Formats: sequence, C-alpha cells, structure tokens
Amino acid sequence: MHETAEARLKRMAMRSWRRGTKEMDLVLGPFADTHLAGLTEADLKVYDQLLDENDQDLIGWILGQTPSPAPLAPLLARIADFARMRLAGRI
Repeated sequence: MHETAEARLKRMAMRSWRRGTKEMDLVLGPFADTHLAGLTEADLKVYDQLLDENDQDLIGWILGQTPSPAPLAPLLARIADFARMRLAGRI
C-alpha cells in the first residue's frame, strides 16, 4: 500500500515528537511542526532516514559533539540552527 503525502507527514511528525528521549522530542518535534510541510522531497527522504537514527547519535550530531554522516549533515545543521534560535527565544 502506498503512503499518501499527508499520511507521510503525519507519521514523520509523530515520530519527531515521540522519540526515545525527551531532549530529542523537544528538538525534532518543534522543527517538524514548523518545517516539515515545507521541506523538499529530497529533504523529506533525508529526514525520514534521520528518524531511524539512534537518539544518542542524533543529539551528539546536533550539538556538534561528533561529526554527522555527510548525507544528513546539511539537514542536521538546519535543525541545530532552529533549536538554537528557539532556545534563544528568537522563534
């Protein structure tokens, strides 16, 4: 069965808010709510791959503690920038 675009976005948003750790819920959830619908098809594919990653790896990549895989790096940088601006109260 083929997943509709709407169902895909709903699934990805839900997975963004229901991670394994609260920290990643608070990083990916707001990003998904704000940006998911506007991502390109290529970025959606990368985001879907990102959702399969371990939260411990994701947080290290987003915080810049460890280098991220090259295919995920541009989107992770956008997510990190969004999270920083949100924490600073600029969003």
